[in-house]
Amino acid sequence: MKRTTLWIGLGLLLFSSCSNLTETQLQYIDYVNPFVGTGGHGHTFPGPVAPHGMIQPSPDTRIYGWDACSGYHYSDSTINGFSHTHLSGTGCGDYGDVLLMPTVGKQNYRYLGDGCQQTAYASPFSHYKEVAKPGYYSVELDRYNVTAELTATPRAALHRYRFPESKEAGFIVDLDYSLQGQENIDMKLASLSDTEIVGWKKTKGWAENQCIGFYMKFSKPFTCHIVDTVIDIVRDGKSCKLEQKKALLQFPTAQNEEVLVKVGISAVDIKGAQRNVETEIPSWDFDSIMTATQNKWNDYLETIQVEGNNETQKQIFYTALYHTAIHPSLFSDADGRYRGLDQMIHQTKSGKEIYTVYSLWDTFRALHPLLTIIKPDLNEKLVMSLMQKYHEGGILPMWELAGNYTATMIGYHAIPVIVDAYMKGFDKIDGKELLEACIRSSVYDTTGIIASSRMVNGLVPISKYYKNKIGYVPYEKENESVAKGLEYAYNDWCIARLAEEIGDTATYEKYKALSKSYINYYDSQTGFMRGKDLKGNWHVPFNPRYSDHRNDDYCEGTAWQWAWFVPHDIEGLITLMGGQEKFIGRLDSLFIAESKIEGPLVSSDISGLIGQYAHGNEPSHHIVHLYNYVNQSWKTQQLIDTILHTQYFNNPNGLSGNEDCGQMSAWYVLNAMGFYQVCPGSPIYSVGRPIFDKVTINLPNGKVFEIIANNNSRTNKYIQSIRLDNILLESPFFMHSDIMKGGKIVMEMGNTPVKQ
Repeated sequence: MKRTTLWIGLGLLLFSSCSNLTETQLQYIDYVNPFVGTGGHGHTFPGPVAPHGMIQPSPDTRIYGWDACSGYHYSDSTINGFSHTHLSGTGCGDYGDVLLMPTVGKQNYRYLGDGCQQTAYASPFSHYKEVAKPGYYSVELDRYNVTAELTATPRAALHRYRFPESKEAGFIVDLDYSLQGQENIDMKLASLSDTEIVGWKKTKGWAENQCIGFYMKFSKPFTCHIVDTVIDIVRDGKSCKLEQKKALLQFPTAQNEEVLVKVGISAVDIKGAQRNVETEIPSWDFDSIMTATQNKWNDYLETIQVEGNNETQKQIFYTALYHTAIHPSLFSDADGRYRGLDQMIHQTKSGKEIYTVYSLWDTFRALHPLLTIIKPDLNEKLVMSLMQKYHEGGILPMWELAGNYTATMIGYHAIPVIVDAYMKGFDKIDGKELLEACIRSSVYDTTGIIASSRMVNGLVPISKYYKNKIGYVPYEKENESVAKGLEYAYNDWCIARLAEEIGDTATYEKYKALSKSYINYYDSQTGFMRGKDLKGNWHVPFNPRYSDHRNDDYCEGTAWQWAWFVPHDIEGLITLMGGQEKFIGRLDSLFIAESKIEGPLVSSDISGLIGQYAHGNEPSHHIVHLYNYVNQSWKTQQLIDTILHTQYFNNPNGLSGNEDCGQMSAWYVLNAMGFYQVCPGSPIYSVGRPIFDKVTINLPNGKVFEIIANNNSRTNKYIQSIRLDNILLESPFFMHSDIMKGGKIVMEMGNTPVKQ
């Protein structure tokens, strides 16, 4: 694709005694701020990564706790080193594998005690001497007076370090290090030569069986000492053994001498890691590797061009678009080998790459729908990878990590990802095979799943038995019963939709009936979805503000947020709530209620509150668009304007909740363009409030779709009229096919709500 460059007038610049009006050419990556989300509870990381890359070299500033999920938090002032695997915006922590740290002087690696956030060799640093851009990161390590620079290809990383003059310069390669104190099951570490270090480890953490091999090639010969000891420690109040496995490398350096390091990783074996390096980083040319990766980012970011006078909004937008291409992450090696969910080594072909890090409870809502527009070929690979995991493990994953089932979160949301792709033209796998995989996730059947018993029970909870047997999940039989039941109803609707599409009438009728089970949770007396016991009695006492994290009837939310999760049957929900006027009243109350949550353990995920609407977590993400279904579109426009301007910022604390592997950012990207898909599986977009004067989506088929907002401003946030290809729309909805065929949607904006 031909690169389009952005031109920004930078104003008057002084040169000597003259003033000249200049223009500076910017690339799309210049609008990206990788530090967004590294503060607060965004849980992002600033290190370089190729789009959907396997490897994520990035600084680690802390080890333990919720805000260490990515290994980096902007409030910290020391760096432990640079590990090579990181998660972007998750609410659980893992990874932090293969840490590399440059040192000068005596190398100190002693254990500092249970729960300590720093390693003994950690260095202070300043954000004033730290730079992050797509494909590039640098920082000055004050303790050692060493400047570190990092870049990455899809499967390998290249480091460049500038050392001071020293007879005791070197590196520590820390294999036993990880985030969240994972258990090291097996570790091997060795030097192949005076420039090569290799290692292998298997850990047990969030991913119960994570394997990783690495290969490092240094540009300067070293002497090597392998630390291989077991020490007695106290962890969580108990005495235990800690195995230390580190390589201490040393060499002399001249002032400002540069030493480079190539690093490859693989879940298959060390040879795979070495082959990944040799395939993708054949030279020591740091700048060319960095440029190639930055070009990949420009190619991704230029799929959407935005125009307008607000440069900050452009920075927020392109940073959000950047965050949508971190995960899922490549998992198959350069030679096509990968470790399957069955823990066996498999071979795939070019064009059928395998991916990992599927945060499906989050990303089915906006990330995958976004990809069906701008990167449909990639989304199809992600679907095919999910189906491969189904064949290897016996069931579709709920939250897959590093070739492992984790059974994290609720529902079975691989299904809307698959069905939405199918409804938008995915034809790489026969519909009957897709339907078989989807049905397997909906039934209470634990046979044939290759996973631990704990995982199997999480993948197939008893709630599936009850939702199929009696139409709802009794609260005394399983926590989060209401949230699970509502998500099952939506998931089952997706199955019905797929069955209908391929002509399986019997399955369609069965799952259509199951999709109506949300009705069983609605209490007309309170106007909320509530838990029931096995006898059909409501769970009492009831408080719609109540939250006991992961131990109540809802999931990371309250009755206020979960009352609206019926995306597949909004008309039915309106009827259930007493008709359009009562529905509007209930919806209005959500946004004006007091922002107060009560309970013994209020979920930290309930954040970004506007009334009781919680934008910082996913169950709320479709709600503002519900006004479009009851002829009050101006309220959708007003609320989206508020969210876009008060929940997203161009600073480290720029997200109101966990980034969640691209979902928070994908919501922003879609809504900033002016639309959103309320119900994945139904290829219909709901119109919102575009904040840019013009958006051009460069479609992969060579066509373009334009969104023009005339007379647009912060004050003029209300749509006066909408024309799609010069045809006046009578309702605020349009189809996925309208985008993909190319064309133009024009919205006339004004400062007065259009109440019709």
